[in-house]
Amino acid sequence: MSDEELTELITKVNEIFYDKLFDDPWLSQIFVDVDQDIITSQQTDFIVGALGGPQKYCGRSPKDAHPHIFIQEDMWDVREAYMVEALKEANAPEWISEKWLKIDNAFKAAILKGSIDECSGRYKSEEIINIPNPNSFKKAA
Repeated sequence: MSDEELTELITKVNEIFYDKLFDDPWLSQIFVDVDQDIITSQQTDFIVGALGGPQKYCGRSPKDAHPHIFIQEDMWDVREAYMVEALKEANAPEWISEKWLKIDNAFKAAILKGSIDECSGRYKSEEIINIPNPNSFKKAA
């Protein structure tokens, strides 16, 4: 697969993926101030480079890009399900799907947080993003 073909495929997957995230009533709240075209482009550059294509990504590492977001396992699971769907809808070859999901999961421990106290703004005035799962219910005491 040429670098151009790889980039086209990764762009397609990311467009499908971010359409799903931006349409999700829960996860879309994380992206209120994020331009979908910009994040799609950034993630395309990141994944293309990680899959052996041209190294164009010059943004933050996943750990440094997400310190202000309280990301828990349930949020990760929804995100991962959308990624699997996007890879299938884009007809990504199995080797790309497997490698992409492996790359994603390599960053999981650095992105997930056990409590909101582990969150910090990337700059002083940045607020912490904490979007509770609307599908989780606590038993009444």
